[in-house]
Parts: sequence; C-alpha cells; structure tokens
Amino acid sequence: MTLVPMRVGDLPEILRIEEDLFGVERWTEGMFRTELEAGHYYLVARDDAGAVAGYAGLAMATPDEAWVNNIAVRRDAQRGGVGRALLEALLAEAAKAGARRVLLEVASDNEAAQKLYAGYGFEVVAVRRGYYQPSNTDALVMVREQ
Repeated sequence: MTLVPMRVGDLPEILRIEEDLFGVERWTEGMFRTELEAGHYYLVARDDAGAVAGYAGLAMATPDEAWVNNIAVRRDAQRGGVGRALLEALLAEAAKAGARRVLLEVASDNEAAQKLYAGYGFEVVAVRRGYYQPSNTDALVMVREQ
C-alpha cells in the first residue's frame, strides 16, 4: 500500500467507494472537488494493483485546530491497516501544520471507526442529533489533543 495525494482523476474510484459505503449520504464529486480546490490535505491509499483502497481528508479550521473530514476504506480492504495508515498520515499533517486539537465526526452506529479513533486518543465531546441525512443518524464529535 502507498499513500499519495488525492487527484481529481481519483474521483471515479472514490465515488464508487462512497456509493458502496454511504449510499444516499455519500459525498458528491462536487464536494470532493471543492475540498481539493480549497487546498485541503487529501490522500488516497493505493493497493498493490494501484487501485484506490481508501482515502482521507483533513482541513485546518483555525491555526491550531484541524478537522478530519473523512476516512473511508473500500470494503475488501477493511481491517488491513489502511484506515490506520490514513489516520496516522492525517495526524502527522495536522501536527506539522501546528494543530493542537484534531476533531472529527463519526456516525454513532459506526463502532469500528469509533474504536479506531479512541485508540488514537480521540474522546467523544458532543453529539449532533440527526446529523446524517436522510437516515437521521447521530454524529459523535470526537477530539484529540495533540
């Protein structure tokens, strides 16, 4: 597996993963393009065949605060260290940029992701009721002090 900067040319593969994992709550091509055009830090993990196995993004909210915007791993690549590698890369970039706090939102029913984040020192600090639509799933806001 290799981590490389996300490019617009990666979006077709990314959008297929989004559709599979998130259905109607998926990010759109326009959302990803906006993030890339804004200069936010986005990576893709490529498997040994060169296909996108996962992707992740980070945005600086203030000079000392960063938000993990997304981390997603293709179903057949899950539980193989891809999500961990992406998260570690985002945390390293946040530290490099001077972030003292890193925040993220995770679906309240995504226990695997919550466990991953907790393993890196993230703690739940708030709940956003009905955040994910149209499923009306709550989001847990998690924070990690760097």
